[in-house]
Amino acid sequence: MREELLEILQDVRPDVDFEKEQKLIGDGILESFDIISLVSELNDAFDIEITPRELKPENFNSLDAMLALIQRLQEE
Repeated sequence: MREELLEILQDVRPDVDFEKEQKLIGDGILESFDIISLVSELNDAFDIEITPRELKPENFNSLDAMLALIQRLQEE
Protein backbone atom coordinates (compact mmCIF):
# COMPACT_ATOMS: atom_id res chain seq x y z
CA MET A 1 0.00 0.00 0.00
CA ARG A 2 2.83 2.39 0.85
CA GLU A 3 4.47 1.96 -2.56
CA GLU A 4 1.17 2.50 -4.39
CA LEU A 5 0.53 5.66 -2.38
CA LEU A 6 4.05 6.88 -3.10
CA GLU A 7 3.49 6.36 -6.84
CA ILE A 8 0.26 8.35 -6.73
CA LEU A 9 1.94 11.16 -4.80
CA GLN A 10 4.83 11.24 -7.28
CA ASP A 11 2.34 11.49 -10.15
CA VAL A 12 0.65 14.47 -8.51
CA ARG A 13 3.88 16.22 -7.43
CA PRO A 14 7.05 14.64 -8.86
CA ASP A 15 9.17 17.47 -7.40
CA VAL A 16 8.49 16.53 -3.75
CA ASP A 17 10.35 13.97 -1.61
CA PHE A 18 7.36 12.45 0.15
CA GLU A 19 9.56 10.05 2.14
CA LYS A 20 11.16 12.96 4.02
CA GLU A 21 8.54 15.74 4.18
CA GLN A 22 6.48 15.84 7.37
CA LYS A 23 4.63 19.14 6.90
CA LEU A 24 3.26 18.94 3.37
CA ILE A 25 0.31 21.19 4.22
CA GLY A 26 1.94 23.21 7.00
CA ASP A 27 4.87 24.23 4.78
CA GLY A 28 2.62 24.91 1.76
CA ILE A 29 4.16 22.12 -0.32
CA LEU A 30 0.75 20.68 -1.22
CA GLU A 31 -1.82 23.25 -2.27
CA SER A 32 -5.59 22.92 -2.54
CA PHE A 33 -5.49 21.82 -6.19
CA ASP A 34 -2.98 19.11 -5.28
CA ILE A 35 -5.27 17.86 -2.53
CA ILE A 36 -8.29 17.76 -4.85
CA SER A 37 -6.32 15.70 -7.39
CA LEU A 38 -4.95 13.49 -4.65
CA VAL A 39 -8.33 12.78 -3.07
CA SER A 40 -9.74 11.64 -6.40
CA GLU A 41 -6.75 9.38 -7.06
CA LEU A 42 -6.80 7.90 -3.55
CA ASN A 43 -10.54 7.23 -3.66
CA ASP A 44 -10.14 5.29 -6.90
CA ALA A 45 -6.91 3.46 -6.07
CA PHE A 46 -7.86 2.31 -2.57
CA ASP A 47 -11.65 1.99 -2.95
CA ILE A 48 -12.35 4.54 -0.22
CA GLU A 49 -14.32 7.76 0.07
CA ILE A 50 -12.49 10.72 1.54
CA THR A 51 -15.26 13.06 2.68
CA PRO A 52 -14.95 16.77 3.47
CA ARG A 53 -14.79 15.77 7.16
CA GLU A 54 -11.40 14.12 6.49
CA LEU A 55 -9.96 17.10 4.61
CA LYS A 56 -7.86 18.27 7.55
CA PRO A 57 -4.20 19.24 7.31
CA GLU A 58 -3.15 16.53 9.76
CA ASN A 59 -4.49 13.85 7.38
CA PHE A 60 -2.32 15.07 4.50
CA ASN A 61 0.82 16.46 6.18
CA SER A 62 2.93 13.35 5.53
CA LEU A 63 3.08 10.02 3.76
CA ASP A 64 2.44 8.23 7.06
CA ALA A 65 -0.58 10.43 7.86
CA MET A 66 -2.11 9.62 4.47
CA LEU A 67 -1.44 5.91 4.97
CA ALA A 68 -3.18 6.06 8.36
CA LEU A 69 -6.16 7.84 6.78
CA ILE A 70 -6.44 5.24 4.01
CA GLN A 71 -6.19 2.33 6.44
CA ARG A 72 -8.81 3.85 8.74
CA LEU A 73 -11.24 4.44 5.86
CA GLN A 74 -10.73 0.93 4.51
CA GLU A 75 -11.65 -0.50 7.90
CA GLU A 76 -14.89 1.50 8.16
